[in-house]
Amino acid sequence: MKYYANGPWAVSQVIGEDCGDAKYKCDLYYPTNLGSNGFRHPCLTWGNGSWGQSQDVALFLRHMASWGFVVIATEDQNTGGGQTILDAATFLTNANSDSKSIFYQKLNTDNVGSFGHSQGAGGAINAMIKSGDRIKTVVPIEFPSRIWCTQGSECADTKKILLGSIFLIDGSADAISPPTQPSFVPGVQSIAAAYEAVPESVEKLKGTLKGPNHNDITGQPSCQEAKWPCANGVYGYLGYPTAWMMAQLQGDTYARSAFIQGSGEMFAQTTNWEYVASNLH
Repeated sequence: MKYYANGPWAVSQVIGEDCGDAKYKCDLYYPTNLGSNGFRHPCLTWGNGSWGQSQDVALFLRHMASWGFVVIATEDQNTGGGQTILDAATFLTNANSDSKSIFYQKLNTDNVGSFGHSQGAGGAINAMIKSGDRIKTVVPIEFPSRIWCTQGSECADTKKILLGSIFLIDGSADAISPPTQPSFVPGVQSIAAAYEAVPESVEKLKGTLKGPNHNDITGQPSCQEAKWPCANGVYGYLGYPTAWMMAQLQGDTYARSAFIQGSGEMFAQTTNWEYVASNLH
């Protein structure tokens, strides 16, 4: 899977950008040579985990940008409701029409994805649901069991996903986002239950990385500078989430082939992945 390596685009970043009418400022990670050869960049909007900031996952976000995406991250540290994640995407949509913006006519605002970590994973789901069909896909990373959510009606509910697509990913050592749950445990308390709740009419994928804990995504790349708990670091999260975004937002058929039910490459990666399921054909 070639997407574990950095992509062909050099990357720039801006921290603390005025985000238009949004409540919070935003951080931006984007290809340095925007619009090279007429390319229109798909957009990704990121949701921080509780009390997190985009710099915690800068290696991961820069990696995504190296594959041609413009990545925006609200500086909101309580993103579970999803509105600030959606507001950040709206800022990019507006920037694409603003002749004073570096993004003017450089973005493909018809192809927008959301992704996030922990509370931000739920926020990314909510952002896609609230967007109508503006956000086309979501990658929730370490989406917590419902028992951890204290936001009432704002707790993300995957059965409400009627449009778009979803790739749920977690680490096997993560007790906050466990891959499975016993049959007698009620509610959506695992990635498996969240996956099953997504309607079959929606393209969906799930997979559990063997080894990682709740904060491995914050590796830079190892756990030395990551938040606790971290077991291995960020590397395992680079390949397939990038491939998913490439498939869903850049029409990459090679990337999509990795996720085909039963026969895709991801299903054969049993050394590093388990509990892989997909309804893609």
